[in-house]
Amino acid sequence: MIRLLAAAALPVLAASAAAAAPGFDPARLSRHVRILSSDEYQGRGPATAGETKAVDYIVAQMKAAGLQPGGAIVRGKRGWTQDVPLLRASIEGSPALAFDLGGRRQAVTQGEEIAVRAALTGAHRVTLRDAPLVFVGYGVKAPERNWDDFKGVDLKGKVMVVLVNDPDFEAGATGSGGDFGGKAMTYYGRWTYKYEEAARQGAAGVLVVHETAPAAYGWATVKNSNTNTMFDILRSDPAAAHAPLEGWIQRDLAVALFRASGLDFDALKRAAQSRDFGPVPLKPTFSADYAVRSEVITSHNVVGRVPGAKRPDETVIYSAHWDHLGVGRPDARGDRIYNGAVDNATGIAALIEMGRAFAKGPRPARSVVFLAVTAEEKGLLGSEYYASNPLYPLARTAGVLNMDALGVAGPARNFSISGSAKLGLLDDLVAEGRRRGRVYTPEPHPEHGSFYRSDHFPMAKRGVPAVSFDSGNDLLKGGTAAGEAAAEAYTRDRYHQPADEWSADWDLGGMTADLALLHAVGARLANSRQWPNWSEDSEFRATRDATAAERR
Repeated sequence: MIRLLAAAALPVLAASAAAAAPGFDPARLSRHVRILSSDEYQGRGPATAGETKAVDYIVAQMKAAGLQPGGAIVRGKRGWTQDVPLLRASIEGSPALAFDLGGRRQAVTQGEEIAVRAALTGAHRVTLRDAPLVFVGYGVKAPERNWDDFKGVDLKGKVMVVLVNDPDFEAGATGSGGDFGGKAMTYYGRWTYKYEEAARQGAAGVLVVHETAPAAYGWATVKNSNTNTMFDILRSDPAAAHAPLEGWIQRDLAVALFRASGLDFDALKRAAQSRDFGPVPLKPTFSADYAVRSEVITSHNVVGRVPGAKRPDETVIYSAHWDHLGVGRPDARGDRIYNGAVDNATGIAALIEMGRAFAKGPRPARSVVFLAVTAEEKGLLGSEYYASNPLYPLARTAGVLNMDALGVAGPARNFSISGSAKLGLLDDLVAEGRRRGRVYTPEPHPEHGSFYRSDHFPMAKRGVPAVSFDSGNDLLKGGTAAGEAAAEAYTRDRYHQPADEWSADWDLGGMTADLALLHAVGARLANSRQWPNWSEDSEFRATRDATAAERR
């Protein structure tokens, strides 16, 4: 979940937008969000009572909307769900965490100075005793860029300390310059990559230094996301993907660790922006000891479908994630339920109502699938599982339109997508938006790496044209200043916090306009012989082209 519009706005809908959105009822959308994000649903954590309620609600609403079951085939019949087996891990009790700074032992508190995740290696205990720390800059190994932050260092038994984002962000690169493409974050900048590289390097652990600007969110988001129950897809060799210890530390703690080594944090951060940077050992050591409860559970994707009238074996997918963070650490008010109203009960409300519009309308030539995925908040796991185990062939999936945290602040003059990818599906959105008086605006903050943070990404990396829609930031009331302020306030005060709750004050006129736009694009694609593709220079083009024969 990325940029969001959550402040109140003038409840006025332009006449053109109103005319463009028949059948999408703001009151119905609001009701879905209110129910799904109520305390009764306990934050919709996977494999909890909240999942059961959420899945039951989505299935019931898809049935009522007129959809047919589109899930896995069981005993010759399609059901409403797809089983998603996951590894679930949680820390039992309070972890013992401490640094040794030159003979002075400094204990640190989980969720305050540090946030460590439950091990996803399958281990039932994590124990590190005075593990050496090594600063590895941005932790990037990119042969195609002639970039290697590790330069042969042996990290076995050691904990790597790493910066978030990639070197171009801190170097202030703009446009297309820089070794990593300029302002836009590459996958090397994502914390998921840092964790993966730590495992490849054989490190005992990895600690990402949190700074709000390069991370694109505050410490509250890090704390709430990492100290909660963790999930992963089932792996034959989980240690190949995860170091024994994974976590984050606050910037102030990192500064203290560097100072105890006689080093200047800011100076070394600047040095790490050059490919000449090499690993720097730190004098403090790190110790950790905590038990982990690890087990295999089954969560569920929910799938509805409108079968195609002429080419039912060809598919257009609308997607959204139903899960949120469940019940976790209390906020300042003592609230422990992470309701996930904007993120992403809005997307599920949109998915249900989009299904209703297709089910009640003329039957499309291609099939249209409505995919509500699990465990997005745990690393896009439900969408990753679907992409690895598709219910409908990816080669014959014409496109994916993902809906994640739609705007609740009223209509916008523009719209965007997560990231800056170029593909035919975006061209279709731009053309339809123009017909409706809306302008496409490239993502204003590509340095946040949002392309890698929504459920379209697992499909994209397998070649399927896929976008995650963004409601836009140029509000009819207040323009981009109001839109940016609203997004910043949401990220600071509500994103991945218990305060992400439904409000009767929302103006969902913008959301109905979004759905009208997305419906028109999807309907046109579902009734065409079109096969959108990625741009010629896209890293996903070759994968898509390799499946062309399956579409003839």
